[in-house]
Amino acid sequence: MVENARTPDDPLAMASFIKIEHLHKRYGDHVIIDDLSLEIQAGEIVVIQGPSGIGKSTFLRCMTFLDPFQKGTVHVGPIVAQAEMDEVKNRAVILALREQLGYVFQFFNLFPHLTVLANLMIGPTRVLKEPPKKARAEALALLRRVGLSEKADAYPNALSGGQQQRIAVARALAMHPKGILFDEPTSSLDPTMKAEIISVMADFARDGLTMLIVTHEPEVVRRFATRVITFGEKCQIQ
Repeated sequence: MVENARTPDDPLAMASFIKIEHLHKRYGDHVIIDDLSLEIQAGEIVVIQGPSGIGKSTFLRCMTFLDPFQKGTVHVGPIVAQAEMDEVKNRAVILALREQLGYVFQFFNLFPHLTVLANLMIGPTRVLKEPPKKARAEALALLRRVGLSEKADAYPNALSGGQQQRIAVARALAMHPKGILFDEPTSSLDPTMKAEIISVMADFARDGLTMLIVTHEPEVVRRFATRVITFGEKCQIQ
């Protein structure tokens, strides 16, 4: 436990936000996640570490049903995702799940044909049906907060890796999630850019967002994490 971990009498520490029950994921006969159960309280900043190739990123993808799973349930706030849900029939559940949890990918996944501002506005206007004026104002506010106001009209290929990752964080937050999943957010960045991203993440952590951070470099986020979990083979908690 780290210095700024939430105390037992903190109201946020008492409310479960994510509950994974008996999660099982395989590709063919290859088992990636075997009977994983895990509970995360609202406002926790949880680092997930472990060797490469054991399924940490797959675990995050299961939480938002980017990867369907074969057994178990994923509870996120009031939303419950069941194993082997039909992606058409259960589309409303899947969209609601993804509204609860933002996702920041290792390699940014920004839309290259859209400006920075348009990247931030597309989700709120198309998915949340926000009026463009409101979505624009919120996007500009997020750009100010991540220190990139001057890049609103730039395209992703004109940005450094660190700038693209800051934009990716802002884009996730533009959807007003209750929590954010980070998949190796610093692994492709040089030390200076890593420091930029860690500063942005620490700033938003102070807002009380729930964060799950998969990383091979847990030391870079330990200063604001509330818990570190180590996964072994088949995502068994060590």
